[in-house]
Amino acid sequence: MKKDEPPLDFPDTLEGFEYAFNEKGQLRHIKTGEPFVFNYREDLHRWNQKRYEALGEIITKYVYELLEKECNLKKISIPVDATESEPKSFIFMSEDALTNPQKLMVLIHGSGVVRAGQWARRLIINEDLDSGTQIPFIKRAVDEGYGVIVLNPNENYIEVEKPKIHVQSSSDSSDEPAEKRERKDKVSKDTKKRRDFYEKYRNPQREKEMMQLFIRENGSPEEHALYVWDHFIAQSAAENVFFVAHSYGGLAFVELMIQREADVKSKVTAVALTDSVHNVWHQEAGKTIREWMRENCCNWVSSSEPLDTSVESMLPDCPRVSAVVHLLL
Repeated sequence: MKKDEPPLDFPDTLEGFEYAFNEKGQLRHIKTGEPFVFNYREDLHRWNQKRYEALGEIITKYVYELLEKECNLKKISIPVDATESEPKSFIFMSEDALTNPQKLMVLIHGSGVVRAGQWARRLIINEDLDSGTQIPFIKRAVDEGYGVIVLNPNENYIEVEKPKIHVQSSSDSSDEPAEKRERKDKVSKDTKKRRDFYEKYRNPQREKEMMQLFIRENGSPEEHALYVWDHFIAQSAAENVFFVAHSYGGLAFVELMIQREADVKSKVTAVALTDSVHNVWHQEAGKTIREWMRENCCNWVSSSEPLDTSVESMLPDCPRVSAVVHLLL
């Protein structure tokens, strides 16, 4: 029989979890100084996973705070013309992102649970902030005179609890005799009681049923990249725009090129891809896009070879060179 699962009720602060980031940006237990322990409760994988996810949500908010306080970025709500009641997302920008006449850096992370300012949640929790966040990239860009825009391509919807549908019992409107109806109701209650007892062990805690409300014109990473291009990047004064795109962010950039080829070519100077999952054939990128990518893009991929060693590719899109093996995984 499966042991009882503790409540899925977790703290909403790092202090509540008894963790904090030290001076090296490492997540450590406040009392023991030990790194984060995933298997906090033995033989309760689901509970441990939910605990990990709850901590991850706190870290996401913590990184947002760092973007504003340490990197001096502004949080900009999108869609730009959103009504008060509709779902919204946001990006982060430096004060001079749209006015810097020389250069603009645009950062796009990959797919999954990561949000603006992050490369990999696992690295933030198990390594340090410098390994798992975009903060070192942002600080260096600012120091070297770039405007900065940080995209948030995975923030595509908000979740709200599904409204409960009350189904009227068939016995309420039946012409059955009262005695027979009472017997049926008793059987139904007994059956539900047994089922609930069983569910306690098979699936100890039912979570709320949620529904997704998608954000207008930002319902996917590809839509988000296109929206930010049209409403921000294309309007920027920068003569030279540079992209850093990781994993699925590379695919989103290629899709942006397909949709806005002439505009991208006129503004974008260079693109640094890291373990990009784009595919010029599957995405049906034309010959002119492939030629431009060969001249203006480079994809750093996980490899045991020395840094910047050329790595062969089956696809005729852009050069691939070796990166540190666990660079952004």
